[in-house]
Amino acid sequence: MDKRDVIVLGAGNAGLCAAISAAECGARVLLLEKAPAEHTGGNSAHTGGAFRVAYKDVQDLQTLMPDLSPAEVEVSDFGSYPADQFFDDLAALSQYRADADVLYKVTYDSLATLQWMVTQGVRFLPIYGRQAVKTDGRFRFWGGLTIEASGGGLGLVQSLCSRAEALGVDIRHESGAVDLFRGSDGGWTVICCDGKRFSSSSVVIATGGFHANLRWRAQYLGPGWDLAKVRGCRYNTGDGIHLALEAGAAAHGNWSGCHAVFYDLNAPMEGDLSLLNMQKNYFHLGVVVNSNGERFVDEGANFRNYTYSTMGREVLRQPGAVAWQVFDQQTIHLLPDEYRTRGASRIEAGSLEELAEKLEGINTLGFLEEIRRYNAAVDTRVAFDPTVLDGRCTRGLAIPKSNWAMVLQEPPFVAYAVTCGITFTYGGLRVDEQACVLDEGGCALPGLYAAGELVGNLYYVKYAGGAGLTSGSVLGRVAGRNAALAAAQPASLSGDWT
Repeated sequence: MDKRDVIVLGAGNAGLCAAISAAECGARVLLLEKAPAEHTGGNSAHTGGAFRVAYKDVQDLQTLMPDLSPAEVEVSDFGSYPADQFFDDLAALSQYRADADVLYKVTYDSLATLQWMVTQGVRFLPIYGRQAVKTDGRFRFWGGLTIEASGGGLGLVQSLCSRAEALGVDIRHESGAVDLFRGSDGGWTVICCDGKRFSSSSVVIATGGFHANLRWRAQYLGPGWDLAKVRGCRYNTGDGIHLALEAGAAAHGNWSGCHAVFYDLNAPMEGDLSLLNMQKNYFHLGVVVNSNGERFVDEGANFRNYTYSTMGREVLRQPGAVAWQVFDQQTIHLLPDEYRTRGASRIEAGSLEELAEKLEGINTLGFLEEIRRYNAAVDTRVAFDPTVLDGRCTRGLAIPKSNWAMVLQEPPFVAYAVTCGITFTYGGLRVDEQACVLDEGGCALPGLYAAGELVGNLYYVKYAGGAGLTSGSVLGRVAGRNAALAAAQPASLSGDWT
């Protein structure tokens, strides 16, 4: 049997960070990935690469972006995002169900972890195109999100893969694990889909959630979820969760909850690395109507970073699971590149009446009446400012728009047809702040660690944009180091570290 110090399952951001961290500690690391090489990277490769990170000022950000020029600093208002605000945001979005110790680890270690990633070859950039608006000659960032990995999620994965290979990590594709069990010596045995067997003192599971498992979606998320489009990786089918549960791990988190967004109606049923950015997340700059022509969400309840992950569930509840986002020329220029993706379902018209006729399947009279009511309800006395919660709202509507309400009046009008795109699931395994997998009694399973989207401790109701890659990096780094230390000293578990 092939024996290694540490085995990592899954080659996304979390798994790669774990493998690198373990290799840095001198461990002989084997990384097993279910997908073929051309689809490597898991959900991470399908993201835009945004990272939410705690920082006091631009000096902190310069440690992550050392090539940030003085001219860029001069014209950019990055503000600050303290660790306690990061913690409070994620806690509130989970309705205070998140495990405080794990949440503290993720948020308070975020800056140090990203600084470590820079030393591993990851390059970060300001998110000028998606998270900043230029006013009075300065870029103003909003929603607690300011940086992204160069090259997006795919660039992130490529950088981490290069570093892992340079450290001697043995990466094997099309090698998904089908069995995981402890031997009489206390070590772990992993059996791959091709029948190969590997043994190790320590295993890190980072195989993602079950968003691509049609049967589990219907079983755990509920009726209709088997019809949702898969926004991310098609290989995230809950394999690692299943293996850990069979080995004695505790199920944890919100198994009926998930991150799901407005997704272009023309998008493929499964995520495609050649056709990314089919999500439509800037609905807060317009209005959203269903096939009856009715609005069904408060588009301006908060920055889209804090509300977009619930929109897939909302549109799935609508007739035909379809809706339209509608904009006029006052805000269309603020939409990012995801609205200009090849194949996007863009519909343009010179009048609202003409637009209504072009929206296939919509109740045209209902739509026009809804827009008339909405336009009449906008409080135009308040100035529009997309960089803050501006309070520019509607008055007297059953479903308000709480911020950024603009009268739809400047043609041409543009609409995008959207449906539900599921990104990842919230339910998974219970871990502690050292990324140890816990059993039903709250005890760590010796030598078993987990990181990434299968961690069930963090997201319950809503999700803050950029938190996923950050939490995967923080817990992946912790898991890898602790796995290496446990392999070197199997009689004792490693302690806390920073």
